[in-house]
Amino acid sequence: MGIEVRPATSFEDVATMVGPKRPDANVCWCLSYRLTTSKENQSLAGPARGERVRDLVKEDPPPGVLAYDGDEVVGWAGVHPRADTSFAGNRRIPHVDDLDVWSLWCVRVRPGHRGQGIVRPLIEGAVDFARNHGAPAVEAYPVDNGGAKVDLTMAYVGTLAMFEGAGFEKVADTDSVLNGFPRVLVRRDLRSS
Repeated sequence: MGIEVRPATSFEDVATMVGPKRPDANVCWCLSYRLTTSKENQSLAGPARGERVRDLVKEDPPPGVLAYDGDEVVGWAGVHPRADTSFAGNRRIPHVDDLDVWSLWCVRVRPGHRGQGIVRPLIEGAVDFARNHGAPAVEAYPVDNGGAKVDLTMAYVGTLAMFEGAGFEKVADTDSVLNGFPRVLVRRDLRSS
């Protein structure tokens, strides 16, 4: 399988991956962590959420990457400079140093394509995207589930094992818990690669 990962510049493909089935639904659109304030996140309702994403995909850099199997979009990863995300001020997720890291907060594979080896190239593509935009390191905040099953609606943060398999190292515990599992801070340093 030849998965290609590209910057998320197609609003339609981002909508396929993270948009609601109904345009008036108040779903995430992968904005909860991308926006710097919870006030802005809560103020966006229904179609306004999609319009905010439409604006973000036009920015340089866009808000993440998309994975494609041929012409079909099959994956999404939200990745951006931490300073432009809610992680910049998150009290539950520590800053381990003053490095201008990028945050990788969401990894999603489209239903019907899961279990086909898309996650690894998707994470690698997100890391390459960050590296190409000058990131010194990429952080993620997965759950440490010890191999236990994670509810699919909460699986977007990934697991410690998934990120370790992609070359990330655990650097800190956090005060955040998701789906009953502690979240950890993992990092992949890009300065020597």
